[in-house]
Amino acid sequence: MSDTSDMENSGLTRWLPLAIVVTAAVLGAITLRDVLSFQTLADNRDALLAFRDANYALSVGGFILIYTLIVGFSLPGATIVTLTGGFLFATFPGALFNILGATLGACAIFLAARHGLGDRLAAKMSASGGTVGRIKAGIDSNQWEMLFLIRLIPAVPFFVANLVPALVGVPLGRFALTTFLGIIPGAVVYTSVGAGLGEVFARGETPDLGIIFDPAILLPILGLCLLAALPIAIKAVRGKAEL
Repeated sequence: MSDTSDMENSGLTRWLPLAIVVTAAVLGAITLRDVLSFQTLADNRDALLAFRDANYALSVGGFILIYTLIVGFSLPGATIVTLTGGFLFATFPGALFNILGATLGACAIFLAARHGLGDRLAAKMSASGGTVGRIKAGIDSNQWEMLFLIRLIPAVPFFVANLVPALVGVPLGRFALTTFLGIIPGAVVYTSVGAGLGEVFARGETPDLGIIFDPAILLPILGLCLLAALPIAIKAVRGKAEL
C-alpha cells in the first residue's frame, strides 16, 4: 500500500510543474488577453517612463522578471513586452534585457516539460528500434543545428521551440545557449520597433509587427537558417555516400 502511495505521489510531483504551466497558460489566455496589449502600453507610457527614470535598476530587474514569468507560464503578451523593452531601454540594452527574460522563461518551461515527460520519453525513443529510434538518433546527431534552426525560423512558435527539445533529451545548457543566441535576430528587430514607439504614439498609430517579414530583414535571417542547416545536409550526403 505504501509503495503504491509513493508511486502515486511521485507521479503527481513529476507532473505538477507542467500542470501549473498549462493551468497558468489557460487562465492567462482568458484573463490577460486584453490587459497586455499595445493600447495598455500606450495608455501607461508616461507612468512607465517616469518610474524607469526614478528607479532604473528596479525597472530593469522587474522587467526581466515579468518577461521571464510571461514566457515561463506561456502567458499572452510576449510581443508587447518585447516592444516595451525597446520603448523603456532603447534597442540596446533593451534587446539584452528581452533576450535574458525570454531565455530564462524558456528554460523554466523546458525544465517543467522535461521533468514531467521529457526524460522518460527520450529514454523510450532511444530504446526503440525502427523508425522511432532512427529519428531520435538523427536528432541527437544534429542537436546544435536543429536547435538553432527552430529558434531562427520566424514561423516556429516560441512555445513549440521550448517544448520539443525537452521531449527529445536535449541538455539544459545546450538548450539555454542556443535559445539565447538563436533569438537575437528577432529580438533586436522587435526591440528596435519598440525603441521607436514614441513617434508611433505621437502619430496615434500602431507599430508594424510584420516588419520581420520584410525582405531586408527576413532574407538575412533565412541566410542564417541555411547556414545552420548546412551541417545537417553535409552529414546526410556523407551518410548516403557511405551506404
